[in-house]
Amino acid sequence: MILAVPTEVRTGECRVALVPEIVKKFVAAGIDVVVESGAGVLAAFSDAAYAEAGARIAPDAGATVGSADVVVKVNAPTAAEAAGYKDGVLVLSFLQVSQSTEALSALVSKQATAVSFDLLPRISRAQSMDALSSQSLVSGYRSGLAAAEALARFFPMFMTAAGTVPPARVLVMGVGVAGLQAIATARRLGANVLAYDVRAAAKEEAESLGAKFLDLGVSAEGAGGYARALTDEELAAQQAALAKEIAGVDVVITTAAVPGRKAPILVTTTMVESMGPGSVIVDMAADGGGNVECTVAGENVLVNHCTVIGLSNPPSGMPTHASFLYSRNVFNLLELFLEEGALAPDWTDEIVIGTTVLRDGAAANAAAAEALGVSHVPIEVPIVESPEEASAS
Repeated sequence: MILAVPTEVRTGECRVALVPEIVKKFVAAGIDVVVESGAGVLAAFSDAAYAEAGARIAPDAGATVGSADVVVKVNAPTAAEAAGYKDGVLVLSFLQVSQSTEALSALVSKQATAVSFDLLPRISRAQSMDALSSQSLVSGYRSGLAAAEALARFFPMFMTAAGTVPPARVLVMGVGVAGLQAIATARRLGANVLAYDVRAAAKEEAESLGAKFLDLGVSAEGAGGYARALTDEELAAQQAALAKEIAGVDVVITTAAVPGRKAPILVTTTMVESMGPGSVIVDMAADGGGNVECTVAGENVLVNHCTVIGLSNPPSGMPTHASFLYSRNVFNLLELFLEEGALAPDWTDEIVIGTTVLRDGAAANAAAAEALGVSHVPIEVPIVESPEEASAS
């Protein structure tokens, strides 16, 4: 079996899907790993390191993926990339179904099987495969550093002969993996941190890291540990309560996202304008439309006295460890699709079923079927009789 690791083509992307340490594991399992020359350079992994791990180095993308049975990527392939894959290929990446219709159409024509990390079931057994969480950890850390760098004052308190400098006040909105890491980073840097989430369950986690949790009277517990979308009435109540808090802090870090939907607007332009001189907002949801009304993805926008940072693709800013974590997630998930070095997906496994967008070109995922305008062909788990049932019949 041939497993291909092409260079990521997204502008500004520095991560790579597999690092040499994990390549070595696949090679030991009898898999032929092909890495495009330069694929890992921006993440500080050289071609020589991949070759030493047992990979073959291909000169270009065509030579990398043309004969591959499995292609692993960080970002979804483009339609042009998918056109270069062989029929029946298995593709593993962050597909983001609603944003990858053209690529999915190309994969359908290839009768490909497409597997996406963003559909991973939220169960204990899947934690080692959870690339969404591993990359969110990097994002949260990056957001805290970005805020500290952009703020026109210190994060920690300093007591000096010239006087005492009070600590910065930081508000983190959204206490998932990214938010918790943002809280931890801001606290390590010495700031006083407030945290807010529409999930009441987030209170204990935020407080365990030293943040003060804001209870604004709006709760939106959703399925699978995620927040659900707020109603218009709930959103209005939330924003009214937040306005006073935002006006009193130096930094706001927003992390709120609802899977498969545009990021919710949490901070209006009026709220931004109420913040003090030199204040900063870091919007980690910029690529999904932003949690801040005036966010521009990939840009710093000055609104009145406040700098709004649209943090685009934050894990790419720390590509070495982001790639290291992602690579381990790839290995752990692909194990469920392999047996003795060959493709043999376990179609009875809920993780395999849950992450599969296309199976041999058919839309196994309902959202993908709707986006493509084709029939939904769910994966049916065969019913196996127990010994007791078999003997009774």
